Parts: sequence; structure tokens; C-alpha cells
Amino acid sequence: MSKEKREAWEVFRIIAEFVDGFEQLSQVRPAVSLYGSARLNEGHPDYQRAKAIALALSNAGFSVISGGGPGIMEAANKGAFKGSSSSIGLNIQLPHEPYSNPYQDISLNFRHFFARKVMFVKYASAYVVLPGGFGTLDELAEILTLVQTGKSRKIPIILVNKAFWSGLVDWFSTTMIDMGTISTEDLGLIQFCETPDEVLAAIFDFYEQRGFAPSAEEEKALLEL
Repeated sequence: MSKEKREAWEVFRIIAEFVDGFEQLSQVRPAVSLYGSARLNEGHPDYQRAKAIALALSNAGFSVISGGGPGIMEAANKGAFKGSSSSIGLNIQLPHEPYSNPYQDISLNFRHFFARKVMFVKYASAYVVLPGGFGTLDELAEILTLVQTGKSRKIPIILVNKAFWSGLVDWFSTTMIDMGTISTEDLGLIQFCETPDEVLAAIFDFYEQRGFAPSAEEEKALLEL
């Protein structure tokens, strides 16, 4: 098969990933996307923290969306799986994530990072980000960019474990602001939480004056991610 034909067939695979994701996730709102390292195992405090947060979110009525792999992702799905709402895994096969965790009510499989990232954003009412590596930083930077630029609706972006994140946020607030590459207002997109109760309070406080459903204007933005 020629390169041109292979690329044409790949377009159909990409479309299929989007269609499958849209069909399976369109009814899960409200949902929270939870991010974090694949390398932190069950003995790590942040694994236990992620599981407790996910359980609290699930029992509060939020579906929990994770990357479906090991580590923090497994903890998120495990906690949500024990709760009363859906546990969702957006799975992708990577060298450091050799398996999908078994704690998923809805399990989607992706070949393409960009299709997977859309699913994390499109159906989320909040983002909860625990310690992680380059992948987690990539996801955090992307959601900050989408909200900052108005390409996605403004929703809570919650960093868990301030000791881990404070150096990065300090760099945002000094070097980046001093250079003029971001504004002081951009830092207001981020908040720190440590416990499940704090995470829930941050989300409910944000939505106190409005419902969880996106407005017509926000729905339009989400169509154009």
C-alpha cells in the first residue's frame, strides 16, 4: 500500500476514535478529569490521595475520567469504581504503561494522543492534577492554554500536593510574568487542594451560581477544540 493510501486510511481510524469517544462519553456529565503519574504505585501517598479524591468525586455524582493506565490513573479509576458514578479510562499503549487497569466501567482505546486529549477536555467539569512526569505536564499545559485562550470553557484546574507543584507555579509567577509571557490573571486559573473535601469544595464553589451543564457559548467552543 502506498504512503498516500496508508495516510488516507489513518484518517478513518482517527475519525473512528472521535466517534466512539463522543458516543460513549456524551452522557457522563458532570465529570472530572484526573491526571497523574503512571509510575507511582499503591504504596505511594499520592496514589492513596488520588484514590480517596476519586471516591469522593464519584460519591458526589461526578464520573471520573483517567488515562486508564497504572499508577495515579489506576488509583483514580479504583476510587471511582468503588463509588456511585462511572469510572472511565482513556487507554493508550505506551512503553511505561504496559497495561490498562481493570477498574473501568467505560473503557476506550486510542492510538492517537490528540484524540484522547479531546476526550479529557470535552466532557470535564473540572481538572484535578496530581504529581506526574512529562505527560502530566503536557496535559496541564494544554488545559491551561485552552482555558487561557478561550478555546475551552473556564472550569476549575486543581493541583494536588502543593509541595510538588509549588516550584513550577513559583516559576510561572516570577520568570514568566517578569518576561511578560503570561499575565498575573493567568495564575488565577490554578488553585491548590490537598484533601478530597477541599477538591469537592473548590468545584462546588465554582458552580454555585450556575449549573454544571455548559452554556450555549461554551458548547460552541467545545465543538471547536
